[in-house]
Amino acid sequence: MAASSQSRSGRKFWLLGAGIVLVVALYTGGWFYAASTLKSTVLAAIGPGNKAGVSGECTDIDFRGFPFRIGLFCSKVDVDDNVNGVSASFGALRSAAQVYAPGHIVWELDSPAEIRTAHGLSVNAEWTNLQSSLVTKLKGIDHSSTIIDGLKATAVSSATGQTINFDAAHTELHLRQNGADLDGAISLTDAQTVIKDWPQVLPKLSTSADVTLAGKAGMIDGSDEKGLYGASGELRKAVADMGNGKVMTLSGPFSFDEEGYLTAQFKLQIEDVNAWRDSIKQGFPDIAKTVDTAAKLLKAMAGGGGTVSVDLVVQRGNATVSGFIPLGQIPPI
Repeated sequence: MAASSQSRSGRKFWLLGAGIVLVVALYTGGWFYAASTLKSTVLAAIGPGNKAGVSGECTDIDFRGFPFRIGLFCSKVDVDDNVNGVSASFGALRSAAQVYAPGHIVWELDSPAEIRTAHGLSVNAEWTNLQSSLVTKLKGIDHSSTIIDGLKATAVSSATGQTINFDAAHTELHLRQNGADLDGAISLTDAQTVIKDWPQVLPKLSTSADVTLAGKAGMIDGSDEKGLYGASGELRKAVADMGNGKVMTLSGPFSFDEEGYLTAQFKLQIEDVNAWRDSIKQGFPDIAKTVDTAAKLLKAMAGGGGTVSVDLVVQRGNATVSGFIPLGQIPPI
């Protein structure tokens, strides 16, 4: 009787032990599967494009945090989009998610970054800090937020020979799927853009923009096949604020053709033209006469008022005021 009882106890012990081993094995397998999913999700967020044509490589990849945290570390990240002809390389990547919320991922990315497109556009960028978070849904990424401090970037177009330099002390980018559309909001603090061979008319300022891209919800997670090529959308509001009432507002529909050229019918509103004129002349005395002439022309178009509203027309990259005052050529994306 005692021997039978001991035998049953032994079987229960081994069954319990086998059950624990099975649970640990399943948990471990699930952890590594979640880690692999984290890798593909983060790479899709860094280099969105057609998933079928995108390949990503993490140099010196290392998974950490087992058992309660899922962490992915790489010393370098390379992303290639063979469909859209885009390649990008970045510095070290650190990403993590809690096992009880694997769909909420936070990650950091180090500079420098280099992005090249088949259309001849190359972008080189550096920053002091880049942090992002994203939330996935059953299929793809639902929304994401990114914060960048100390951003400095240079874009060069081999097609036009044009160079654009950009820097911003603080940048925030928020994206979310809205049905089939993609909603985006961006804000920049102490930002400045310098376009080669264009008049340098704006000093550093703070800006924000709110935009919708029609039918482009998949751009947030890489499931969209064409990106901005052939895309259209609505710039609901873009604001440039120099303080003290000096505000510019831009809004209107836009589109990119299959070659990446911008076409748009924007409405540009400038509040307190005289204040803008004086500030720009103070910051850029070399173009004072040009600024005076432009201010007089704008005020004349507005009937002499202090707030000016004009049409900013872009036709396949050719930018003009009201369709007849040339501003210059915007390179393709």
